[in-house]
Amino acid sequence: METVLGRYKNLIVLTAVLFAQILGLAVQVRRTTESESSSLIRVWAVGAVTPFEKVLVWVQTSTGNIWHNYFYLRGVRAENRELKLEIERLRIEQVRMSQDADQAHRLQALLAFKEQFISQTMAAQVIGSSGSEQSRSVYIDKGEKNGIKTDMAVITADGVVGKVLHVYHSTALVLLVDDQSSGVGAILEKSRLQGILRGTPAGEVVLEKVMSDEAVPAGERVLTSGGDRIFPKGLPIGTVTRVSPGSELFLNIRVKPSANLGKLEEVLVVTTIDERQAATEQSVPVRAADILAERLPTVPPKAPDASNATPSTALPSGTKPVPGSSVPASAGKPVAKATDAAATPGLKPKSLTPAAANGASPGSPKPAVKTTTTDAPAAAGSSPARVPQKAVKPAVEPKPQPPAQDNPQ
Repeated sequence: METVLGRYKNLIVLTAVLFAQILGLAVQVRRTTESESSSLIRVWAVGAVTPFEKVLVWVQTSTGNIWHNYFYLRGVRAENRELKLEIERLRIEQVRMSQDADQAHRLQALLAFKEQFISQTMAAQVIGSSGSEQSRSVYIDKGEKNGIKTDMAVITADGVVGKVLHVYHSTALVLLVDDQSSGVGAILEKSRLQGILRGTPAGEVVLEKVMSDEAVPAGERVLTSGGDRIFPKGLPIGTVTRVSPGSELFLNIRVKPSANLGKLEEVLVVTTIDERQAATEQSVPVRAADILAERLPTVPPKAPDASNATPSTALPSGTKPVPGSSVPASAGKPVAKATDAAATPGLKPKSLTPAAANGASPGSPKPAVKTTTTDAPAAAGSSPARVPQKAVKPAVEPKPQPPAQDNPQ
């Protein structure tokens, strides 16, 4: 039985010779590109290996991404829980700080505190410096003719620069905050500790008059306190860089100025400071008790007691009040009180004839009538009324005259 090599010996040899010739040609022939030329055999080898390499890199990258994302998601879940707790804590703190801020605004409005606000500034250009290491100051191109005055604040967009020391006709001298003769009222932003910001002969800026038992962290911002009546409150001055114990129970606090005092070109001079009373940003909420008190009906005032009240009745001229009675009576002509009779339910006032009012009918003497009042029970809810009653008083009977006797003639 013949083998494959014996049977296809000539074909195999021919194929090997042709492959060797093609390989030799590929080594000798070079393919030129825009950047460089390379042999044809290298181009073929790169083309044959590149697909397999791409598949291998894709598998490796996908596996790495899946593994990385798995651990990343586990870390994200824990981080998400921590962030949620942090958000809840910040919300509670925000509510507390908002209430404290509202209370502070209400107290400011109640105590009539006044705040300073920058209302007008003037731009100026730095034209020179003092040229001395002991005095740190600069000259600006605005002076008296531009409305510049001494002790005006000079600032930049970054923070406080200094104050106007001397004013000339067209220029002014500005004393910088890092000068040893300067002084700025300062306050720490978070701890609210107050002190005086001064310069040193070495050109550093320090915060003085802060007790050594206070904790001042590095990196805390320093703002103007407004106590010097030159700089408005709240302007940035610098940042605390280093804190060390000082002399006389005070801390030695080094401050880095916010403004670059060595590279000043343009500054702003505060020409007008508006001082106005602090007002509340939010209106005070109305209590529910106040709204309810407005909607409830009010209690009417208590009516005076009719039994204790004395009626003010205009008396005619020549009339005297009868003792023990609320009805005025004329001499020999008593008159009943009609208002008392009208106030009593079921009692009708009677009209009096002129003869009855005089107390006697014509032609015959009758006893005079004297009117008095007594308290009668009234209906429920009303005061007792006074009902007039007639008391009969016998009048003096006229003496009988003797009959006339006829004289006998």
